[in-house]
Amino acid sequence: MAERLKNQASAYLRQHAGNPVDWWPFGDEAFEEARRRDVPVFISIGYAACHWCHVMAHESFEDPGIARILNRDFVSIKVDREERPDVDSAYMAATQALTGQGGWPMSVFTLPDGRTYYAGTYFPPQQLQGTPSFSQVLEAVSGAWQDRRSEVERSAEQIAAHLASNQAANRNLLGNLTAAVPPADAGAGSAEALDAAVEALAAAEDSEYGGFGGAPKFPPSPLLRFLLAHASSGSLTAGTAAALAERTLTAMALGGIYDHVGGGFARYAVDRRWQVPHFEKMLYDNAQLLRIYAHYSRQAAKADLKSLALRVTSGTARWMAAELGVAGGAFASSLDADTLVDGHRVEGATYVFTRAQLEAVLGAGSAALDLLELDADDGASHRLPGSTLRLRAVPDEAQARIWDDARTALAEVRSLRPQPERDGKVVAGWNGLAIAGLADAALALADAGLAEDWMLPAAEAAAGYLLDVHWDGRTLRRVSSDGQAQGIEGLLEDYAGAAEGLFALYAATGNTRWHNAAQDLAAAAVERFLGPEGLSDTAQEPEQIRQAQGGYTAANPLDDAVPSGTALLAGVLLSSSSYGGPGRHRELAEGLTAHVRRAGPAIPQAVGWSMAVQRFILDGPKELAVTGTDPDAVGRLLAAGRGAGGPGLVIAHGKADGVGLLQGRETQAPALAYVCRGMVCRRPVDTVPELEAELAAGR
Repeated sequence: MAERLKNQASAYLRQHAGNPVDWWPFGDEAFEEARRRDVPVFISIGYAACHWCHVMAHESFEDPGIARILNRDFVSIKVDREERPDVDSAYMAATQALTGQGGWPMSVFTLPDGRTYYAGTYFPPQQLQGTPSFSQVLEAVSGAWQDRRSEVERSAEQIAAHLASNQAANRNLLGNLTAAVPPADAGAGSAEALDAAVEALAAAEDSEYGGFGGAPKFPPSPLLRFLLAHASSGSLTAGTAAALAERTLTAMALGGIYDHVGGGFARYAVDRRWQVPHFEKMLYDNAQLLRIYAHYSRQAAKADLKSLALRVTSGTARWMAAELGVAGGAFASSLDADTLVDGHRVEGATYVFTRAQLEAVLGAGSAALDLLELDADDGASHRLPGSTLRLRAVPDEAQARIWDDARTALAEVRSLRPQPERDGKVVAGWNGLAIAGLADAALALADAGLAEDWMLPAAEAAAGYLLDVHWDGRTLRRVSSDGQAQGIEGLLEDYAGAAEGLFALYAATGNTRWHNAAQDLAAAAVERFLGPEGLSDTAQEPEQIRQAQGGYTAANPLDDAVPSGTALLAGVLLSSSSYGGPGRHRELAEGLTAHVRRAGPAIPQAVGWSMAVQRFILDGPKELAVTGTDPDAVGRLLAAGRGAGGPGLVIAHGKADGVGLLQGRETQAPALAYVCRGMVCRRPVDTVPELEAELAAGR
């Protein structure tokens, strides 16, 4: 039994290799086995860092009695949602349709063709407060299959039809992408929609604690990208967007969701105040937030907020490199929420401190201790073995130095504790976001006089890994493990995420290897995911997923924890055309974000990245080409451009070598900067004040 899972790229699957359950990975063979045996399929979906996934595994999947029922009455499939988001998305939609909620672990029961007939999330080992035990669920679901087959099949047909209608709604939202968007109509209504979205967000803001909505609170990363982009525009609501971003970013940077000792952000906070995190740390969150805080450090209105943003930028990048870096230069997926202590999984055990422990390290009544806001009950109300660490207020320069010394002392103590496990699989799209984050962070820190020389080479090493291990010149693989690509072809989010990172890396380095690879990935994404039926999130959809969704498929244009593949592709295509790629790419970018005119005012938190791209479209986007013979003079113009141009600025420098935006602009002058829109450039300038004035024009 263990043979099927023990060599999988996914740490989550490997965690279950020793279970008495006869697990199969997701694939045709498992469903064929269900048909052969005439039994239903049980699909268990989770991920390696998931606390409740570990709980259900220990309570149920390690139990020989539960295993006997599963092995007798079902074919059991174990799915890593991070490795197979296509599978997770389809069955999450089914679970939500049946129960009104979703989450992980997810427990789905299907026909041998993949259609769902029953679903839930975590089931306890014994009946609890009206929730049936897992064994009761198994007996009932198996009994329905054996005794009421026609009823089960009707239910599966109804659920599939419902999911097909959801897919049709996604396709209708995106519209006909195979037809060119008339340039005259491309931006009609978009500016008004973005202003309305900002006003809707202001109404939904938690004005007391920052962010949007109540507990639990997740970092709204794609939305923050839009707010920062809009804040640097000339819109009437730019000031509102800036204030919304400032309050959320400050609250997260001070709160317990940020690790003030080791750096990096947890997946979410369980409370409104961002105080108590759910301790798993994900690459995709930190990659996005790294880039966002780097951009915010350029836009922050106050010196203390700028300093805070720069410290968070540096801390997050250092954590990412130290804790998620793998051999070859790429980044692993996550750190677990739990730590194994004396044979038991304890959430947060690595991170929290009791007051007594803090006093022993820092000294009772120390200045560093005064900077902290601690749980009055040392975490007991949240069942934690100590308090999370949060800063009371934005520290000034002297307080920041005090905390830095304290952080170093606490880190030494923490390093002696048991550490959370790491899911070492490399995901292409998330690594693309990490490359973009590191590239932009390296520049933000350098421009602030805080250069960290390791950071840009780290971004280049990760980019080299993606191109060497995941990309063969035509096909991108989604995951790798130990330097070997495994499993499915990359999804739309992988192609677009990788290209996003490579374009950002080119803007930082001027190395055309990254530009050319990004253009190749952008072209491949259009070829593989855009067809006569519209845009798809998968190039080769499994038949079981198609059946589960009623034979209908379409790309989901709404963001989740990561930007939607649709939104990422739109941004990549806009960059492609701005650098001199096909004009068709700009038309597609406009079409892929046209839905924000309707969705932005109505559901702004679901279309943040698309709104950011639409903001960049409305702004031109602004393009900056810098050439010259004096590296120092060129560097000064580039730094000025980055500071004044906003997060949507497209930057080209170095040798032309296939970069259309640079063609014909080679010069023997020390340095010249060309500000362009649609590759139509204004007269070149050679001083920082002139460049800043050019970039400010038209705001």
